[in-house]
Amino acid sequence: MGLDKELSILIPARNEMFLSRTIQSILENIEADTEVIAVLDGGWAKPAIPQDDRVNVIYLPESIGQRAATNLACRLSKAKYVMKVDAHCSFDKGFDRKMIAEMYDDWTMVPTMRNLWAYDWKCYKCGKREYQDRLPVCPDCGNKMKRKMLWIGKERPQSNAYCFSPEPKFGYFREFNKRPEGKGDITPTMSLQGSCFMLTRDKYWELDICDEKFGSWGSQGIETAVKTWLSGGQVMVNKKTWYAHMFRTKPNFGFPYKLSGKQVSRAKYYAKDLFFNKKLVPLIEKFWPIPGWTQEDLDKLK
Repeated sequence: MGLDKELSILIPARNEMFLSRTIQSILENIEADTEVIAVLDGGWAKPAIPQDDRVNVIYLPESIGQRAATNLACRLSKAKYVMKVDAHCSFDKGFDRKMIAEMYDDWTMVPTMRNLWAYDWKCYKCGKREYQDRLPVCPDCGNKMKRKMLWIGKERPQSNAYCFSPEPKFGYFREFNKRPEGKGDITPTMSLQGSCFMLTRDKYWELDICDEKFGSWGSQGIETAVKTWLSGGQVMVNKKTWYAHMFRTKPNFGFPYKLSGKQVSRAKYYAKDLFFNKKLVPLIEKFWPIPGWTQEDLDKLK
């Protein structure tokens, strides 16, 4: 199959209020031959997605789940590289060009992750403004507040290293940044956060990066990172560029899928059954010591 593009950005989205702003940020900042493939998983986008030749939209009247939607987007790609991105992110200028310039075919790469300051709550009665994590009620006059959009990638904190526990559970690996191997512009990471990652389209399918047996959601970063490492590749962070991600801890910004604790646990147990054996030992030893791991945990793998 011929390569029509350098990069396809894959966005699975279900009832995502910031999808349009995410795509707008992508279009304003791409500098390579890059396209967007967005899958509307069970609902139309509100507000509408910008009309642009670089944006392809697939509408599904019935939801198929986040992993399945990402796979559908990837099937439509004819680019050398694909980048899975959450539908609530902003981006550095030229992030796609900067990522492609540093890539190798057996790598999975992520930019530095910042926190997205998407909006403030503003009271249009008395003028009071509150950060997005606060409740949308004015503390001064009690008036209902409205969103004042900002869409800023905060310079602090920045995340460049991730890990997982024996559970397995995602974790930040800030200690790794202080090690010699954690310094520099391109550095390895044991795991991923999952909201943004890039690899070749061929490697995406070879490694079954969005294995639908995990379920719709959960353990995406662990799955992608471990599959890359165990295949002989590397998982790297490109500190020359960044994206900013909005976490689902804000008022009126919850998870768009019906998600039970049982489903999350299922993804964890599937990851553990799939990866936690002797093959994982070299990866654990490469990043040792790791927060949450004891020598007993490592010995069990051995």
